[in-house]
Amino acid sequence: MHTRIIGTGSYIPSVITKNEDFINHNFLNIDGSTFGSETEEIIEKFESITGIQQRRYVREDQNSSDIAFLAAEKAIEDAKIDKETLDYIIVAHNFGDVASGSVQGDTVPSIATRVKHSLGINNPKCVAYDLLFGCPGWIEGCNHATAFIKANMAKNCLVIGAETLSRIVDKHDRDSMIYADGAGAAVLTASTEEGILSQLSATYTSEEAYYLFFGESYNKELQENRKYIKMFGRKIYEFAVTHVPKAMKECLDKSGVPIDEVKKIFLHQANEKMDNAILKRFYRQYNSSVPEHIMPMNIHTLGNSSVATIPTLFDMVRKGNMAHQELHKGDVIIFASVGAGMNINALVYKY
Repeated sequence: MHTRIIGTGSYIPSVITKNEDFINHNFLNIDGSTFGSETEEIIEKFESITGIQQRRYVREDQNSSDIAFLAAEKAIEDAKIDKETLDYIIVAHNFGDVASGSVQGDTVPSIATRVKHSLGINNPKCVAYDLLFGCPGWIEGCNHATAFIKANMAKNCLVIGAETLSRIVDKHDRDSMIYADGAGAAVLTASTEEGILSQLSATYTSEEAYYLFFGESYNKELQENRKYIKMFGRKIYEFAVTHVPKAMKECLDKSGVPIDEVKKIFLHQANEKMDNAILKRFYRQYNSSVPEHIMPMNIHTLGNSSVATIPTLFDMVRKGNMAHQELHKGDVIIFASVGAGMNINALVYKY
């Protein structure tokens, strides 16, 4: 039995925040000292490295579970299945529901339970649970769904990646410009037709474990009991460009598909410079050059929405909503991601 994706959906938040909207931010170093550069120069350098020109934030009345539900509705409709036939709802996220202005993440009940409730699914045997795996969470959810299907424990699974990172960023940290909100979903089903060809996951927890972490604001004058998402960007970059290409090669070799048959590569939209470096190193392992238009990107306008980047990107390309990007029946594609943990995964799929 194989696993195929039969429906996708995404929710792109309506609030657009451009780079110039950060011009009045007081960005500080980790020790609280000021930068020697003007904010405008910091923003220009940021854009040249990350490729991000704008990002999307949720409205004040929305949360991760809300946008997860909206993406899920679209995926179920696209899959043309009865929602009551879902055996699993798996929601990948990192911080749960964080209400606007709140300092706490809310995960009781789970985000998946909230999504199932909002969908109005009555079947108690539709199991809903959350998955914490950093940015690679959506791919890992697909790996879980595949395992359930292969074990004959499920026929239809809904896998969602949803995040509202705008709620947990430190406005005094220039890395805050990276993060965005969004949600993407897919329905996976048991099929006699090939779909997922191979999978790979790995977790590195030596010195890498705390490359992404929760920490205090860089503004030492603030008197608050609150923490924000923090990262060691250079260390993550070096880790990603070293390990992700190797994982992609191992996964592709495991599938038995030759490199020249790969039509699309969907990488986690974390950083344009990093993703391009990963792609080049991946092809270098096969002594090949990177084909034109092989890697779709939406980071320029949507930013880094963590677990949501790959499913939203895949949904956009699959539905013809991205210039110079399309998928055809039988195309072999690769999904790959890296994120907090540090976790890495890859998936080879025959469309």
